[in-house]
Amino acid sequence: MAISPENRVVVAMSGGVDSSVAALLLQRQGFDVVGVTMKLYSLDEADLPDYYRGCCTVDDVEDARIVCHRLGVPHYVLNVQREFQEHVIDYFCSEYQQGRTPHPCIACNDKIKFNFLSTRASILDARFVATGHYARIEDGPDGLSLKKGLDPAKDQSYVLFGMGQEELGRTLMPVGGYSKEAIRQLALDANFPNAEKPDSQDICFIPFGDYKAFLEEHIASAGDVPAGGDIVDQEGNLLGQHKGIEFFTVGQRRGLGITGPEPLYVTRVDASSNQVVVGPESALYRDSLTVSRVNYVAGRVPSEPTPVKVKIRYKFEEAPAMLHPQTEGALVVFEKPQRAITPGQAAVFYRGDVVLGGGFID
Repeated sequence: MAISPENRVVVAMSGGVDSSVAALLLQRQGFDVVGVTMKLYSLDEADLPDYYRGCCTVDDVEDARIVCHRLGVPHYVLNVQREFQEHVIDYFCSEYQQGRTPHPCIACNDKIKFNFLSTRASILDARFVATGHYARIEDGPDGLSLKKGLDPAKDQSYVLFGMGQEELGRTLMPVGGYSKEAIRQLALDANFPNAEKPDSQDICFIPFGDYKAFLEEHIASAGDVPAGGDIVDQEGNLLGQHKGIEFFTVGQRRGLGITGPEPLYVTRVDASSNQVVVGPESALYRDSLTVSRVNYVAGRVPSEPTPVKVKIRYKFEEAPAMLHPQTEGALVVFEKPQRAITPGQAAVFYRGDVVLGGGFID
């Protein structure tokens, strides 16, 4: 393959092993690779815990730089802190303040990796953007399809449901056809410094894992004060008080500050009344949900109810359901009731290993 802008690809390199091997694989395929590390946020690295597994540290940038040096390809660092603050962190906090539970990785992929980075790639005369996601893009008679990664333990297709034909056409995901073990072995064989680096965990911009403390600090910095309210049971009886709906999510059991004859769980967070509704575990089960901001990867809305499997959280098992497209959004009816369906999370529709689309649970 001749080297030209048509073969140039900007690889989003976090400093982790997956994106590093993505760059390696693409170079072996003949692509003209350019490594880019995005500085998403600032961390006081002196205070980071030993177990921190996020990104954006000096060591992460250095790992990406060393990998690019060994591959003999350029490496750039882009400061996208303003964009990340607006589209990911502010969104994350706003959703919780509205009684919803967001998934920040979906916003990051949509707004940063497959939007902002694609714009920057064009400045570098690159036709493609590549990531280390465990998912696959395949061309077929009906267009491009987004498929699960071959390693079921690492599949990341859930957070990519917002991609359409245009995004898929300019994106490469070379590690999706490998197992995690194979990716690490490729990194070891290439003598990469991050070959055995642990995977990122939890929310990357919350290094201590305490999202409630993060929310409190963010809300205070904006000059706001969380509004307290009532904790009520399924019939509306007052059980206690809370200090802000942003500190609760559907399915939560701990930290409610109330006791009862049986375990109680958050079954609903009502932003309009500022109430947190609790009940027994049986009250967590629902047989349907509605979604908004629905995206169909193929660009076509199904013309009739469609049998699918639906994943309602990243680590949840898919569940058989019937997808009913609507003028605004969609209705999903499950064969069996599902536990803790949570507004703000994504419901992603699958047919086999193909992602049909998805939307945000209302």
